[in-house]
Amino acid sequence: MNVAQVLTRLGQAAPWDKAADWDPIGLQLGDPQCEAATVAVCHEVTEAVVTGVEEIQIDLLVTYHPLLFRPTARITAGRSPAGRAYRIIRAGTSLAVTHTNFDVAVGGVADALAESLGLIDTTGFGPVAAAESIKVVTYAPTGSADLIADAMAAAGGGRIGNYTNCSYQAEGVGTFVAGEGASPVTGTAGLLNREPEIRIEMTVAASSRESVLRALIAAHPYEEPAFDVYPVHANLGMAGRVGRPNEPRTLQNLVDEAADALGGRTLRVAGDLSRPIGRVAVVPGSGSSYVRPAAAAGADVLVTGDVGHHRVVEAADLGLSVIDPGHLATERPGIQRLYALVAGIVPEAIDLTHLTDGEGS
Repeated sequence: MNVAQVLTRLGQAAPWDKAADWDPIGLQLGDPQCEAATVAVCHEVTEAVVTGVEEIQIDLLVTYHPLLFRPTARITAGRSPAGRAYRIIRAGTSLAVTHTNFDVAVGGVADALAESLGLIDTTGFGPVAAAESIKVVTYAPTGSADLIADAMAAAGGGRIGNYTNCSYQAEGVGTFVAGEGASPVTGTAGLLNREPEIRIEMTVAASSRESVLRALIAAHPYEEPAFDVYPVHANLGMAGRVGRPNEPRTLQNLVDEAADALGGRTLRVAGDLSRPIGRVAVVPGSGSSYVRPAAAAGADVLVTGDVGHHRVVEAADLGLSVIDPGHLATERPGIQRLYALVAGIVPEAIDLTHLTDGEGS
């Protein structure tokens, strides 16, 4: 199996198009065609992880946290993300990131956090702004609709998560008057024509806009195909989960369970510890921006990391308690899921998830 094939399998479980638009997921370093016989998994690319990569001679390192979050002008030696990238490249190792796409995936990091706290009847909340997408709409004679839709899909359109060739088609009637010099495929020039047509709608990644439109025009039988293009926010993944405890809980009970399940070195709490808890919202990692969505989802408490003072005040105003076990602690259950996922693809995967500096932060 090569690197590209491993990434394809990862994308089937955690679709790449569900990642946040700011998130540098996918292959960050290396050659997609290189062999991936030896694969390792880590939570974060620390100095200890890079040393392990060098010692074990790993072909592909799959990390949860991206190594290079910001544009990098120089890859030079030193104790920095760029320095670690330099060492990884020298070791001949490829580096792939599966981050917010794995957060929102079914069975991913958000689900793992909810399950670690014993939540049941969970649903998603907190949509993640994914990469820009558009909706392409065209109108075709009934006998040509499938041909056009297939051409658009082959050019990169109609991909939703782990599904391809996704479109919506509806019957209708199109009207036109063909002017002088026109050669209409159907109807009569100079008259108002009413023709049965199929409306085809397809969601397209903005990056595939040109290729899909070229394919549409090439496959369309009309002399002048009509089509619309407009921006959409569609098929968004959900960053958090909200559910109920499997038995009655107070905030104090939930605090104790979070400490046991997540193993954070520090755990901060805001709220009345005697308060009965009916619904619990969880967001792995840095989820303080989801205070208001959690309250809107009917949660009594939000469990997440990196919650600052002003967010706590906002939560209190909304009647929402907060448990903050730390950024890494809320991700820890999901990281073991990531290792299990990779091990299911490459059975001899190496677990480097314990080599993370500052655990519990």
